[in-house]
Amino acid sequence: MSLSADWIAVDWGTSNMRAWAMRADGTVLARGESAKGMGQLTPSQFEPALLEAVEQWLNSERVTPIIACGMVGARQGWIEAEYANTPTPPIAAQATRAPVADSRIAVFILPGVSQMAPPDVMRGEETQIAGYVSAVGPSGTICLPGTHSKWVEIADGRITRFRTAMTGEIFSLLAEKSVLRHSVGTNIWSEDGFAAGVREALDDAEIITKLFSIRAGSLLDGVLPQVSRSRLSGLLIGAELAGAGDYWQGGDIALIGASRLSALYQTALGLAGVSARVLDAGDMTLAGLCAARAALEETQ
Repeated sequence: MSLSADWIAVDWGTSNMRAWAMRADGTVLARGESAKGMGQLTPSQFEPALLEAVEQWLNSERVTPIIACGMVGARQGWIEAEYANTPTPPIAAQATRAPVADSRIAVFILPGVSQMAPPDVMRGEETQIAGYVSAVGPSGTICLPGTHSKWVEIADGRITRFRTAMTGEIFSLLAEKSVLRHSVGTNIWSEDGFAAGVREALDDAEIITKLFSIRAGSLLDGVLPQVSRSRLSGLLIGAELAGAGDYWQGGDIALIGASRLSALYQTALGLAGVSARVLDAGDMTLAGLCAARAALEETQ
């Protein structure tokens, strides 16, 4: 049986897209996803890709608003959505209207957030932060683990500062492209190896001279690939924590990200003596999109 959404929420990243058919009261009617992420589309291909995922939820007799966040609003995306500068509410600048040919839809792309000193940007994470503010509270410290992890400080519902760490990307490059690829194996895991890496990095943030010891250890001591891979992850996440200590020391941290990666950060923070709670990334994204929809309605 077909359904008619009051509005549609979309989280459109580099690799994939998720969509929710929504009622006006925030109830989810249906969910969908697509492997057509921003990274494989030209501007003219975004509307067909969107319709492929959501057309069954549209009503031909009216215009359905679609609220989208993520890399769809990047310079290489559908249309660039401006950044809001810190300090700022997570969703402050006006949403950017995307050009569409289909009269059944109106697409609004949410802005990212920028910081001038030190220079930094985020796109997509601000919607999860808006979800945190809406669902949890207006102040706190958030870590968003990912390819490019974000450490964010919010106060009175505003992002006051943030920092990006390229930990996930560096791990992938080292594990897949460097000489360490011969030692780290696949995704088999060693909790002891991970913890050892975290402790090493927390004790001494200068990890560059320690990385090659992973290769040497496998050659000379027969260290198992799963131990080497886990130690590499621990070294990098531990180094990230060492560099972001001014965000997490002495505070309760909220983690928003993929469950497996968030669990690793929770373990690493625990080794540093800090408690952290894991929040579901999908729930926070949807809560942020609902908050953005409410704000958009107020301006119309």
